[in-house]
Amino acid sequence: MKVSVIVATYNCEKYIGRAIRSLIDQSFPKKDFEILVVDDGSTDHTKRVLESFGDWIKVISLPEHGGLPVACNVGLSKALGRYTIRVDADDYVHEDLLRIEYLFLTLNREFDAVACDYYLVDENERRINRRNADTDPIGCGIMFNKDNLVAIGLYDENFKILGDDDLRIRYLKSFNIHRIELPLYRYRQHDSNMTGNKRAVQQYKKMLDKKHKRKSP
Repeated sequence: MKVSVIVATYNCEKYIGRAIRSLIDQSFPKKDFEILVVDDGSTDHTKRVLESFGDWIKVISLPEHGGLPVACNVGLSKALGRYTIRVDADDYVHEDLLRIEYLFLTLNREFDAVACDYYLVDENERRINRRNADTDPIGCGIMFNKDNLVAIGLYDENFKILGDDDLRIRYLKSFNIHRIELPLYRYRQHDSNMTGNKRAVQQYKKMLDKKHKRKSP
C-alpha cells in the first residue's frame, strides 16, 4: 500500500459523503491507496452514510467521542501506507491530489512531506479565495511519511483544537514540508467549524504557546 487517507468524522452526515466521493474519484490507482474513515462516536446519521459506500472505504468506529487527535491517532495506527494524508470530513479534494503529491515525494526524496495550496469555499462550495499553504497552513492535504509521524509521537491528544498546529511545530523541528503551488484541496467554511469557537481556540492557543515556549501576542 502506497498511501493511506485518513478521514476523522464526528456528526458530519451533511458533508462526509462529498469528502469520500472526492477520494474515490482520485486519478491515483485504486489499488495503491486506502481510505480509512474513523467515526469518532457520531450520534447522527454518519454511520448510515458510511455504510452506503460499502467496500470502497474501511470504517473504524470508536465507542465514544474522543476528539480529533484521538481519532487521527487511531487511523494512523491502522494505516498500511508508506505515506499518509488527512482529509477533514467536511472538506473535499481535487481528483489529482494523491497522484501529484505522491509523485512529488517519490521523485524528491530529500523532502519529508508535501503540502498544497487550497481554496476556501463556502457552504455551497463557492470559492471564497485561494490560500497559500505556507503562509496560511492547515493540517489537511499534507502527505507525510508515516514513519516520521511515528518518530515525533503522532498527535498530542491533549489538543482537542489546534492539534494540527502542535503536530506541525514538532514535525518541522526534525523534518521538512515542501509546498506545491497548486490548489488541490477545498477547505469548507461553515458555522460548525471547530475553530469558530473563539474562546476554546484562545484556550488551546495558550496551551500551545506554553508547550513550545512561545510568547503570546
